[in-house]
Amino acid sequence: MQDTEKSPFKGKTGLGRLVNAASYSMDGLKAAWSHEAAFRQVCLLAIMGAGLMVWLPLPPLSRAIIVFAHLFSIVVELINSAIEAAVDHTSLKEHALAKRAKDLGSAAQLVSLVNIAAVWLVLLLA
Repeated sequence: MQDTEKSPFKGKTGLGRLVNAASYSMDGLKAAWSHEAAFRQVCLLAIMGAGLMVWLPLPPLSRAIIVFAHLFSIVVELINSAIEAAVDHTSLKEHALAKRAKDLGSAAQLVSLVNIAAVWLVLLLA
């Protein structure tokens, strides 16, 4: 595509684009909630973490770090789910690169969950 060509998928600008983007984002969150058990589990973990955080006498910075760690894990799960959906859309046949893509997404989520555990451990023991 040349620099002067416009994508047929990029029709709106300004406020209309923001409204469309917000709508697409909400559709993505609804799809994740409806179709991805792991997304619901990570959200439940975040809700439990928030409840525990409110109950514990933690300083504001510690609370912010905990919230960030949980939100980061939710973001990673959304990206992991997107990778899995894109790979499955391409082909359901077993392929080494498809497996690698899915395994890398899963590994990213594992790292984000270890991060949550490490954050809680450091903040509770500090």
